[in-house]
Amino acid sequence: MKKIKDWAKNLKRQIFILYFAYKDERVPGYAKVFTACVVAYAFSPIDLIPDFIPILGYLDDVIIVPLGIMFALKMIPKDVISDCEVKAEERINNGKPKNWIVGSLIVLIWSVMILWIILKVYRFFS
Repeated sequence: MKKIKDWAKNLKRQIFILYFAYKDERVPGYAKVFTACVVAYAFSPIDLIPDFIPILGYLDDVIIVPLGIMFALKMIPKDVISDCEVKAEERINNGKPKNWIVGSLIVLIWSVMILWIILKVYRFFS
């Protein structure tokens, strides 16, 4: 259980590193876009796949987010990562920022999907 807690703590730390790296002007544009997407998704209060869906609900937390972090960290220059590590350590104790725009977008996507399913079922039984 300690390994899992350490892994989760390191994951949180890396998200904050990416959060600060995204704002750094030394990061290339393509890396900023990818990093912004990873950070926004990680900080979003809503998952693309809700956690209540068995097995699939936790795939994003266990596979998608760590893979995104790994790729984003490889795109960012090492000196930027070093500078952002210091900022991340300070920020970890203050809580994570919320990205309500991305959360709202995910709610919108799910709402459209549910509405589409309801319309299909209604047409099928009509």
